[in-house]
Amino acid sequence: MVDWNLAVATATRLVRPGPEVSRDEARAVVAELRRHAKVSEEHVRAFTRMGSEETHDTPVLVVDRPGWVRANVAGFRELLKPLLDKMQQRRGGGPGNAVLGAVGGKVTGVELGVLLSFLASRVLGQYETFAPATRELPAGQNGGGRLLLVAPNIVHVERELDVEPHDFRLWVCLHEETHRTQFTAVPWLRDHLEGEIQSFLSETDVDPTAFLERIRDAAQSLVGGRPEGEEDDGGRSLVELVQTPAQREILGRLTAVMSLLEGHADYVMDGVGPDVVPTVAEIREKFQQRRAKGASRLDSALRKLLGLDAKLRQYRDGERFVRAVVDEVGMDGFNRVWTSPNTLPTKTEIAKPADWVARVHRRGE
Repeated sequence: MVDWNLAVATATRLVRPGPEVSRDEARAVVAELRRHAKVSEEHVRAFTRMGSEETHDTPVLVVDRPGWVRANVAGFRELLKPLLDKMQQRRGGGPGNAVLGAVGGKVTGVELGVLLSFLASRVLGQYETFAPATRELPAGQNGGGRLLLVAPNIVHVERELDVEPHDFRLWVCLHEETHRTQFTAVPWLRDHLEGEIQSFLSETDVDPTAFLERIRDAAQSLVGGRPEGEEDDGGRSLVELVQTPAQREILGRLTAVMSLLEGHADYVMDGVGPDVVPTVAEIREKFQQRRAKGASRLDSALRKLLGLDAKLRQYRDGERFVRAVVDEVGMDGFNRVWTSPNTLPTKTEIAKPADWVARVHRRGE
C-alpha cells in the first residue's frame, strides 16, 4: 500500500535546507540542546511534581530535517500497520492487483514523501510515543519512545522571531520534556492512547482508492495547487476522512487527551520560564504573534487538511483547562488527572474545567 523507503527518499530529497550555519555553530547548537534537555528534566519534575530520575529511560535525539522524516516514517509504519493490512486484504491478492499494488505503493510513497517534506521544516520538537527502536534511532528500553529536537527548525524560528537563542532553545526543551515526563511518569498513558488510536483505525471501513486519493490531493496542492474551478470539499482533515458514529466518539476522547497533553506542556513551559528563561514573556508574545499571523492560502489549506489547525486549538484550549484547574485546586489537585483513564477530561470538560473539578473532586456532591 505504501513504499515507506521511497517516502523517506522523496521527503529527504525535497525538504528545504535549514538555515545557514557553520559546522562549529551546528555542533554548538546540538550540544546546547542536549544540555537544555537534561536541565529541563529537573525543572519540569519540580514544577509538575511528576516523575523521578528513575522514570526516564527515553533517549534525547537532536536531529536534522531528514532525521525527523526517518523517525516519523518508522512510527507511522508501526502505528498504521493494522489499518494498511486491512486495506490490503480488501484490495485482494490477484496477479493484477499485485502489480497495481506495487505501482500504487510507489506512487503513494512519493506523495507521502511530499507531505513529510512540508512538515519536516515546521516541527521544533516531538516526543515520539510509539517509536520502534532501531540501530540508527534508539528508543526507551521499557516501551518508551524518544524525544526529538529538530535543530535547524529551532534555529530558523529563533532567528525569525529575533529572540535570545539560548532562552528560546531552553523554552522549547521545557515543552518537549513535559511530554516525556507525561508518558514516563504515567505508566498507563501510552497503552491507553495506543488503544484508542487502534480502536479508531479498526473502525475504518474506507475504500483504499479513496484513502490514497486523499493523500494524492494533499500532495498535489503542495506541488501545483488545487486545479482551477475545483471546489473545496469543506476542508476536512485526513483524520476526518472517515467518521462513523463510533469513530466520532473515539475521536472526541482522543481530542480531549491531546488537548490536555499539549496544553499542559504549554502551561509548564511558561510556568517554569520566569525563573530559568529571563526573556520568556517576550518569547511567548512573539511566538503567539507568529501563530496568529497566518500563512499563505496554500499553507493554510494544507494545515487544515493535515489537521494542524486542530493542533493549534489543542494548545490554546488545553492550556486554558490546565490553568483554570490549577487555579482552582492547585497542582496536586490537577495531577489527579493522571490517576486513570477515568480521570482524564472529556472533550466537553476541556471547554468547561469546572465540570472536571466537580466530577473528579466530587464537588457536585
